[in-house]
Amino acid sequence: MKLHWVVMLCFGSMMSCAQNNRTDVMTQDSKKKIENYIQNGIKLKVATFAGGCFWCTEAIFEDIIGVREVISGYSGGTKVDPTYEEVCTGRTGHAEAFQVYYDPAFVSFEDLVRVFFASIDPFVINRQGPDRGTQYRTIAFYNNDEEKSIIEAKIREIGKDSDEPVATQVVKFEKFYQAEDYHQDYVKRNPYQPYVRGVSIPRRTQTLKKVEDLVKKE
Repeated sequence: MKLHWVVMLCFGSMMSCAQNNRTDVMTQDSKKKIENYIQNGIKLKVATFAGGCFWCTEAIFEDIIGVREVISGYSGGTKVDPTYEEVCTGRTGHAEAFQVYYDPAFVSFEDLVRVFFASIDPFVINRQGPDRGTQYRTIAFYNNDEEKSIIEAKIREIGKDSDEPVATQVVKFEKFYQAEDYHQDYVKRNPYQPYVRGVSIPRRTQTLKKVEDLVKKE
């Protein structure tokens, strides 16, 4: 569970963990970026995944070619508009998730699925790295039958060389709730936070090495 890291962060930054505003400048910045792409004729698609801590996964996908924006949030549960604290209890049914706004002219959904599975351990249940609980389960969401087939093909590929069943869930996408603004771009804005240095950055580095052909060039 990541909660103890968040508690430490709250004391370090004098920020209340009860902070729950989803409408300040960070949210508006994301909306403006996406609107600008659309106005410039770029037809973005959206993919949704849950891969453990969303601080980690957001930072990974931001470095993938064709990805224009990544938003952290919650999906897969039943509670309407859940808070981080509610999701952390494991009682909302939601997982920490993220949405990838991508340009299909540069990167495909199949490519994103490849990155997703490179970023996780698909064989563990309700856990990724040091984070444990149902909110850290892995889920590949699909919007249509084509996306579902791509995900299932990747799972078959991964599972054929293992005696363990793949634990990643394949779920029809229904609803995504954006996380509180202090979670957005968390790794980028907090590079020296202990969890970021000890977990998020190493995980990003390891994942990007596996998909070097899909990494943005500096």
